[in-house]
Amino acid sequence: MKKNVLVIDDSLPIRYLLEAVLSRKHKVTSAGDGLSAMAWLTKGNVPDLIITDLQMPNIDGWELIDYLSTSNLYQQIPVIVLSGIINSKETFQNKHYDNVRGILTKPFDPVMLLDKVDGIFDNRFMYVFS
Repeated sequence: MKKNVLVIDDSLPIRYLLEAVLSRKHKVTSAGDGLSAMAWLTKGNVPDLIITDLQMPNIDGWELIDYLSTSNLYQQIPVIVLSGIINSKETFQNKHYDNVRGILTKPFDPVMLLDKVDGIFDNRFMYVFS
């Protein structure tokens, strides 16, 4: 059964790229910002993984991760941050974002991202940082 991945990025080309790469193995839902993602989640949808950018209009990635990590419904969903902002593993650990399982910096290798996503689903990777 295909896993459901929620992709959140304000860049339409990035969303299209992620959908093209991930949809071969997974069901992909995309949103252009955190507000749209939150609306989708509040309709009872629960993805198996969330991939989010940090800099977005309306609700940015930081606010979204804050909400997810404090929500009883969503705090167990693994999150991969895919962003042009260079952050370290320690930044997320210091904020106690236990659900952030990976940080990938743009530009990224789509094949490598797919491998990391599959690794999280297969429990091969606990954390993914590059």
